[in-house]
Amino acid sequence: MKVLVTGGAGYIGSHTAKALAGAGHEPVVFDNLSTGHRWAVKWGPLIEGDLADRAVIQKVFSDYAIDAVIHFAACAYIGESMNDPGKYFSNNVAGTLNLLEAMRVAGVDKIVFSSSCAVYGIPEFLPLTEEHPTRPVNPYGESKLMVEKMLRWYGEIHGLKWISLRYFNAAGADPDGETGEVHDPETHLVPLAIAAALDERKKLAVFGTDYSTSDGSAIRDYIHVVDLARAHLLALKSMDRIGSQVFNLGTGSGVSVLEIVRQVSDLAGKTIEPVFDKRREGDPPVLVADAQKAKRVLGWAPAYTDVSGCITTAMAWMKNRI
Repeated sequence: MKVLVTGGAGYIGSHTAKALAGAGHEPVVFDNLSTGHRWAVKWGPLIEGDLADRAVIQKVFSDYAIDAVIHFAACAYIGESMNDPGKYFSNNVAGTLNLLEAMRVAGVDKIVFSSSCAVYGIPEFLPLTEEHPTRPVNPYGESKLMVEKMLRWYGEIHGLKWISLRYFNAAGADPDGETGEVHDPETHLVPLAIAAALDERKKLAVFGTDYSTSDGSAIRDYIHVVDLARAHLLALKSMDRIGSQVFNLGTGSGVSVLEIVRQVSDLAGKTIEPVFDKRREGDPPVLVADAQKAKRVLGWAPAYTDVSGCITTAMAWMKNRI
């Protein structure tokens, strides 16, 4: 298939483009390069464009005879969304509407959507299943949930087939070293901890040490980016068989912030001295996925079941970039 990968020059998008090419598909990357990177597009053509421009999107569908879409393109900083909600609703929601309309006009009826565990909000029970109430506590999570609702209605009315993948904490890098995580600013714990271990000038902030957890720091479910990429391929392959559905993607195991710091310190051979700060508003103590539905229906299970695989591959990637 020819698969349009919106946001394919970004972190998860580039890993998925590589996985698509490895499975014999042609990834066609559509990216405005606002946060993505030209160097990360290695497995198919790059079309520079923005989802705000519906005419440009429609031209891509006609020029490349697209068969399906994997949709990553989005603003994805929770803190920023609390300061500038308009940016998130404009880019993530209105941009997706332009994409869906272009798909409808072109007769393309398959989309895999990059969603987030942020749609759940503060957990009422753990681990989080797909049946957990969706009550986002920030505009980023709200924008992802709004897109999920749009997909459902486009399915009901226009026959769109869709699968929404709700990620937990993506981490790690391509074990072959061809692509990896590069954000500016970087907000993810694993690369920030590694940066602090590799460069003593960089400090690592830890937000909250008074959570009701074993060591007082927040616990999260870290899923390797290669496992995420593989889930997108399985979703695309399974869509005709299973229909439109929502899936959590995680390992089902939680790791604390301070445990990540310890493991990075051990691997780097350098003790990281974090700078402790107060909790961030809206950060729950624990977020852990129940991903049994993905295992049962998609046949997906993470190959990297321990966070050490995320840390090892991410550190190798970052060392090679120094």
